[in-house]
Amino acid sequence: MSETYVVCDQCSQMNRVRLGTKKEAVCGKCQAALPIHEAIVKGSDRNLQALIEKSPLPIVVDVWAPWCGPCRSFAPTFEQASTQYAGKVVFVKLNSDENQQMAGRFGIKGIPTTIVFKNGKEATRQSGVIPREQFGAWLDYSTK
Repeated sequence: MSETYVVCDQCSQMNRVRLGTKKEAVCGKCQAALPIHEAIVKGSDRNLQALIEKSPLPIVVDVWAPWCGPCRSFAPTFEQASTQYAGKVVFVKLNSDENQQMAGRFGIKGIPTTIVFKNGKEATRQSGVIPREQFGAWLDYSTK
């Protein structure tokens, strides 16, 4: 069974979460519900920096907004990759409208933007939609 990592929005505790279970993921420290759906973590101004700093796995962040057509067209590709690479990479969706502090810190100028972090540092980024056929190859190269 695959695992991923999530930082609790309430207490900032790093949690390892088993994927594919039906029960809701809760924080091991404070028992708050964790911001995760399937294999995708919901990034926020509160949790993302800690996740980037503490995760033993590479992190792929999709910076998006609900009104953005290209963002919506890229979402199925990102979701498919999250299940394919589960346990090898942490997948995070960051809504730039709701989390302007982190979007600003990342210097986001256009969306969607996909950023890979390894060992607490940005490794690479790609602005715009990455076609499904190319996204897997980009992930393989960017996360090794």
